Amino acid sequence: MRLGVLDVGSNTVHLLVVDAHPGARPLPAHSHKEELRLAELLDDGGAVRPDGVDRLIGVLHEALQAAEDKGVEELLPFATSAIREASNADEVLARVRDETGVELQVLTGAEEARLTFLAARRWFGWSAGKLLVLDIGGGSLEIAYGMDEEPDAAVSLPLGAGRLTSAWLPGDPPTADSVRALRRHVRAQIARTVGEFSRLGAPDHVVATSKTFKQLARIGGAARSAEGLYVQRELKRQSLESWVPRLAGMTAAERGELPGVSEGRAGQLLAGALVAEGAMDLFGVETLEICPWALREGIILRRLDHMPPE
Repeated sequence: MRLGVLDVGSNTVHLLVVDAHPGARPLPAHSHKEELRLAELLDDGGAVRPDGVDRLIGVLHEALQAAEDKGVEELLPFATSAIREASNADEVLARVRDETGVELQVLTGAEEARLTFLAARRWFGWSAGKLLVLDIGGGSLEIAYGMDEEPDAAVSLPLGAGRLTSAWLPGDPPTADSVRALRRHVRAQIARTVGEFSRLGAPDHVVATSKTFKQLARIGGAARSAEGLYVQRELKRQSLESWVPRLAGMTAAERGELPGVSEGRAGQLLAGALVAEGAMDLFGVETLEICPWALREGIILRRLDHMPPE
């Protein structure tokens, strides 16, 4: 059957259409993406502004039309931290439901981490052993660890690249003091969780998902996306540590000229790099592998697990 996953994230609204059935690998058929930057459309009280809700509804109507055009039989709509943490989340969800018919499922941070972990486990398989999975989104950082398909530990921290850029890095380029302050904040937040994972033992394999990690790996010399999903891509801490001060000295426009860095994400890349560097350092990771599958695939896989065989 043809499934559509509608992901309302902190940065983008992304419709992923796949052909899928139980026991088979989901095959991507279409992708429709719109940069909304919902996390930046909040008022001082943390509520999504009326114009932000208007824009969200407009983008959802476009995504629904794309889903219809592509023959989607079942739509799996969900939202993450931007709506989850908005002070007017209930009002936003009600208006979305009334004006589009979409009933957004708001995932908790732990659910995000668990579903992303499931996607990574299915991608790498059982031979990967104990997995440590890292994911940097626009609003949060997810960390999960385990041997099975359900992680033994999963946490979500408010360390998304978009959130941190807005709150901590107002300059372009930012000042050295603001970069240093953000670095301290990021490491203090991550350090609080390290013990919870360390007691479970060293992972056999460390992987990362998300656009931020993919872009950091690309500027560090990883293969281009055009070379395909099955090319192994790695991010080395040594490379990342050399890039952080360079990124800090660049404007967003200059970062946008780097290989693999999109113009829309360039402004957030420094904050994402600081989170990635802090996580790799505090967890003692020298090299991690980029996983092509992430939260959206996890949603699809979980749905397929609950479908009867054809």
